[in-house]
Amino acid sequence: MAAADDWQPSATPGALAGRTELLEQLRAFFAQRGVLEVDTPLLCSGTITDPAITPMASGDRWLQTSPEYAMKRLLAAGSGPIYQVCKAFRAGEAGGRHNPEFTLLEWYRPGFSLAELIEEVADLARAVLGNTLHRVVTYRELFRQYLGIDPFLVDAEELEAFARARLDYSGGAETRDTWLDLLLTHLVEPQLEGLVFVHDYPASQAALARLREEDGVTVAERFELYVDGLELANGYFELTDPAEQRARFEADNRTLASRGEPARPIDEQLLAAMEAGLPSCAGVALGLDRLLMKKLGAERVRDVLSFDWSRC
Repeated sequence: MAAADDWQPSATPGALAGRTELLEQLRAFFAQRGVLEVDTPLLCSGTITDPAITPMASGDRWLQTSPEYAMKRLLAAGSGPIYQVCKAFRAGEAGGRHNPEFTLLEWYRPGFSLAELIEEVADLARAVLGNTLHRVVTYRELFRQYLGIDPFLVDAEELEAFARARLDYSGGAETRDTWLDLLLTHLVEPQLEGLVFVHDYPASQAALARLREEDGVTVAERFELYVDGLELANGYFELTDPAEQRARFEADNRTLASRGEPARPIDEQLLAAMEAGLPSCAGVALGLDRLLMKKLGAERVRDVLSFDWSRC
């Protein structure tokens, strides 16, 4: 709990002004491109099932971890291209780059391919951060370039041995995806310079993205944007098959059960919207606080927040 005398804001007046300027830039960017601003509820009856993310409950409702499900319901109802700037909440995420309550910029482009959305995200990043060139690389190429291994073909035992030999990690057995994530975050991300888009992730990391076959392996049609090693955005060529989506939700809940955690309520309204017809689209969630950090040259997310979690 915050101390009563710790009332002062985390951000300076300059950071507050920088946020105002950033919001003006974003709204002008989307207005020029004919993308409609929308607003969806923070409290929902369903929540995300992704075992890697811990949602927060409020009474019999859930605070959204992202406005994705509600925005997809708007898309299914014929909204056309939409964006939103909103608060999102995730438990257990606090530190130099994380705050349990944070601001997301999320948008969806019906008819866009993943490559087209990557170009639009690059345009937005350049509009905010300056005229910087960007690089697009596959997840597979990234691991081959920086670590010399193929993340799709290396067997589980070899991957664990490789990771333990290079990481200061004393924990027990981990999943294949956890080892890959540790290698990515600890050894690869710090080497990324400028704007780097990483795409075609392992199928096991698809989340809500479509899958396709590429060079003999199944990949998830998703990307992440890094700016000087800081993860900034996560985008998908969106899954539109409601049966496959339900199967993924149920698989997530089985994973939670295997860890001794309760199942999470599946968002039946999202699945109903997908049944009605979610258009082919690409979508992306971008961490607005982190974008502001890069814009202002801040080292910690608290430096761009009015009040961080420790002062509320």
